[in-house]
Amino acid sequence: MTASAIQPASESRWRQLLEALYPPQTAEATLRELQARVARHPVPASSSNTVSQRDALLIAYADHVQAPGEAPLQTLARFCAQRLSPRISGVHLLPFFPWTSDDGFSVKDYFAVAPEYGTWSDVAAFRPTFDLMFDAVFNHMSAQGDWFQRFLRDEPEFRDFFVTVAGQPDLSRVVRPRALPLLTEFATARGPEQVWTTFSADQVDVNVKNPRVLLALMEALLFYVRHGARFIRLDAIAYLWKEIGTTCIHLPQTHTVIQLMRAVLDQAAPEVQLITETNVPHVDNISYFGDGTNEAQLVYNFALPPLVLHALLRGDASHLSAWAGATRAPSQRTTFFNFLASHDGIGLNPARGILPPGEIDFLVERCQAHGGFINYKHNADGSKSPYEMNVVYFDALNDPGSVEPIDTQVDRFMVSQSIMLSLAGVPGIYLHSLLGSRNDREAALSTGINRRINRRKLLLQELETELNQAGSLRARVFERYARLLTARRASAAFHPHAGQQILPGAKEVFAVLRTPSEPSAWSLCLHHVTHSPITVRIQTADASDASVWTDLLTSSTVFTLTQGSVLIPLPAYGVVWLSGNGPLPVRLTIESGSR
Repeated sequence: MTASAIQPASESRWRQLLEALYPPQTAEATLRELQARVARHPVPASSSNTVSQRDALLIAYADHVQAPGEAPLQTLARFCAQRLSPRISGVHLLPFFPWTSDDGFSVKDYFAVAPEYGTWSDVAAFRPTFDLMFDAVFNHMSAQGDWFQRFLRDEPEFRDFFVTVAGQPDLSRVVRPRALPLLTEFATARGPEQVWTTFSADQVDVNVKNPRVLLALMEALLFYVRHGARFIRLDAIAYLWKEIGTTCIHLPQTHTVIQLMRAVLDQAAPEVQLITETNVPHVDNISYFGDGTNEAQLVYNFALPPLVLHALLRGDASHLSAWAGATRAPSQRTTFFNFLASHDGIGLNPARGILPPGEIDFLVERCQAHGGFINYKHNADGSKSPYEMNVVYFDALNDPGSVEPIDTQVDRFMVSQSIMLSLAGVPGIYLHSLLGSRNDREAALSTGINRRINRRKLLLQELETELNQAGSLRARVFERYARLLTARRASAAFHPHAGQQILPGAKEVFAVLRTPSEPSAWSLCLHHVTHSPITVRIQTADASDASVWTDLLTSSTVFTLTQGSVLIPLPAYGVVWLSGNGPLPVRLTIESGSR
């Protein structure tokens, strides 16, 4: 792309956004430099910027699967190609850049691949079989990275590249994601400096008030596009802009920066989609959709993991159903990134205001009883409160010390995954969920890093042996997951923009009706969240209707609707994805009773 190829409307929009951040003269100079940088970055030929029911992303570290004598990126790509295609359409490669802490999220260099993982050629090898998601860790960088080292040496170009604080201003309003000091003192060539460190002393916050920093971040964004990213995850983006005297989270300037990124990509790489990662209460989280056209195309659905967990631990889907029934993306150009587990823990803040405080305490207690750990955050009054539960999702649902049959444990776990896959959005599946992993408490205890309970590295040969062993936990979960993903890909009812209705009725059942925009089969997904078998009665508005409904997950279970009513037996933690080509079932009611 050349500077002259940039559309006048794009130039006008970029100027408007830059003028919201900087004085007019600075904004104009920044605009010219931004245009030049976009022009210097040829990007791949455009492909579709739409998502469909065929999209599902694996979430994995570059070295999650390893083999002797092989670069981990090569091993992971081989595993994905052999085991996951075509059920998985893309891979979210967690930060694979050179790093110093936080398992990759303290980046030293935005433009390099850590040599212990492989090369850019190894990253490219995932394409074209899989789409790729890269992390844009733009709130902070490693204190040992080149940019910060040059800041410490007081090189003029980097003098204000990072957020510094003079004196002792009142920072009591600042929202903290972790119970660690907000400021860290560093010795620089010009004397001691207090540097803003939102997440840790090794993660120094960049200063986007400096337009040269913004331009450097935009350069990285375009670089990721050039290297094949279809999705770009804006990590911890809510904290990007700092203003002393405010909460320093969700500030208008942060939204403006995201809007600028979206505007640049809309012009330079319209097939690329932004995903915001903001582990905050739901109403704040969805603000990153903007007006439905101008910020992120996808938003992490952070309330989903704790609410699904709560439904299954309590045997009551009421809170989940009420929340899901009221949750909608703001436009057909946006959707949720649905997930239950990730490299991090299960956030509790997104559930606040949805679950009563006592129910959040219940989740914390159950997590600890199941061998998990709790991370805490600082509150404005100086107290601490639970922020995140660190536990493998399988064990969050199933006590590792229980003598409960493994079949029941797998059924309970797969109900949770089915709920996630049935909802409107693009699913993100963490590697350890796909493989039915258990807690790695030893890794957490030996390192003092709670999150490592859910980050075990796997040897490919051992993994393949377990997957090939009929009846093993990994084989059972993987096979069930494959069945769900295959059914989801095959039905337009699961398109991210297909209609969604959460049906009222029994608290024991989470029921979601998906209806495609084009005339084709709808799907009614029933998820039984208790351990006692029940029978569900479904009634439609038209009592004279008679049609056949098929379970997409088995293809053999057939239910006949007679005079507008059908009885469906559900075993403990049973799941059916009903499909029909007859009249759309409207005004359904669901009743349940013991079998």
